[in-house]
Amino acid sequence: MDAFTAGLLHRIRAAQTDLTRARETGDDFLADVEQAELDDLHRLAAEHGVEVAVPGV
Repeated sequence: MDAFTAGLLHRIRAAQTDLTRARETGDDFLADVEQAELDDLHRLAAEHGVEVAVPGV
């Protein structure tokens, strides 16, 4: 795995964790920000052919 892929996957995991935390604490604004970040990271991954495993699937 190259550095780009590893970094992208790390950022996706961090955004997922932050999104979950924001939702659990009821911070709707932060949840929106984190969801947008996660959406952008998933788009970037798709554009570069990086497979992102979806937990629970």
